[in-house]
Amino acid sequence: MSIIILGSRGFVAQSLKNFLIKKNKKPLAIGKSQINFLKENSFDKLKKILKNKKNYTLVITSSIAPAKNLDDHLDNMKIISNIIKGIDIKNVKKIIYISSDAVYSDTKKKITENSLTEPTSMHGLMHLHRENLLKNFFYKKLLILRPTLLYGKNDTHNSYGPNRFMRNLIKNETISLFGKGEERRDHVYIDDLIKIIYMSSQKKITGIINIVSSKIVSFYNLAIKIKKIKKNYLKIKFIKRNGPMHHLGLRQFDNYKLKKNFKSFNFSNMDNNLKKYL
Repeated sequence: MSIIILGSRGFVAQSLKNFLIKKNKKPLAIGKSQINFLKENSFDKLKKILKNKKNYTLVITSSIAPAKNLDDHLDNMKIISNIIKGIDIKNVKKIIYISSDAVYSDTKKKITENSLTEPTSMHGLMHLHRENLLKNFFYKKLLILRPTLLYGKNDTHNSYGPNRFMRNLIKNETISLFGKGEERRDHVYIDDLIKIIYMSSQKKITGIINIVSSKIVSFYNLAIKIKKIKKNYLKIKFIKRNGPMHHLGLRQFDNYKLKKNFKSFNFSNMDNNLKKYL
């Protein structure tokens, strides 16, 4: 079974492409330079590329992320609409959509795939709307993966947490924490997500699965963990908050469904993963 990736320059798309190449799988990664899904005729271009493809898995990562405003949201809807129009349901074996845990409502309870989805962010709303569009057309062949905070050396967003803190360490810069860094979050290493995407392409799994480790760590403890890597004097600065803590200060998950579908899979060690940035 071949794998076609929609997206080529993003964190997930690049990592998946490199992983597949190492396995000699020769993936086809379609980036913006080949098809700009914001263009009206883009779905015709996708149709032509997919026309002679059979029994393939389509991994959708194409998006404007993070979606921060209404314009981003509308552009993301245009992108997914053109992708949907370009897919021939008869030829594709499986569609894997890379979503986000941002679709879930804020709660201090453990989040499962059945938890309430009333997102408080534009980014979460965008992914939820895209998920629903894909379900409407491809639900029998659709697998939605909702990863929590992703980290890894080649992260393209310099997101708050392991990615930014490790770059602070490398540059000998101060780590800045909001409040006291007391928010506790789940983090997933990019290679773990990529392995799960690959295994998913080999299995007859559809529906929704949260990609979460079920382990939480505060941003403060994460900064201390990173500080110990080089055993040097790295300053930690606390910044006064301008508003309430994101997600009520706690984002924890139950990964029962993930373990049920991937019984042999174990998440990699965070301490070892952080050292790979160096």
